[in-house]
Amino acid sequence: MDRSKKEQIVAELQGKLKDVKLAILADYSGLNVEKITDLRNELRKSDAEFRVIKNTLFKIASKDTDFRLFDDYLKGPLALIMNFGDVVESTKTLVNFARKNEELELKAGVLDDRFLTNEQIKTLSELPSREVLLGKLLSMMVVVQTSLVSVLSGVPRKFVQTLEAYRVKKEEEN
Repeated sequence: MDRSKKEQIVAELQGKLKDVKLAILADYSGLNVEKITDLRNELRKSDAEFRVIKNTLFKIASKDTDFRLFDDYLKGPLALIMNFGDVVESTKTLVNFARKNEELELKAGVLDDRFLTNEQIKTLSELPSREVLLGKLLSMMVVVQTSLVSVLSGVPRKFVQTLEAYRVKKEEEN
């Protein structure tokens, strides 16, 4: 690969790393082309990208970013999984694929300038998706409003019931 091609790859990686929410390094040794293609297609559905990288080019591209935390792991053939959308969805896809294909070994990750170990990546994959969490939040907000309306309407309701009971009592006396 000539120097201009390497510079182009580094520039492209730097541009993508600015938008990445989660990046995971994985050892893909032993995976055949068909399995890698399947994984790439699955990750694309969750707005993530599987990319085979040269360690030296990645070191240069990640020099002034949070992804320099990967420097100790840049040994051997590696793939970089970059997530641009919902981090939980793509992590679930990746962890499930790794469970079915032992050749794929997740090494480490970086999420919002925080280093993640293999175990933390698996824990992240067990979280509910963003949509589920938003749904739960919305239902909690609706429950609070409904409870507030119920409590506030209780006082006038009791007052009206008391007045009605008083009216019935007065009619019975007459």
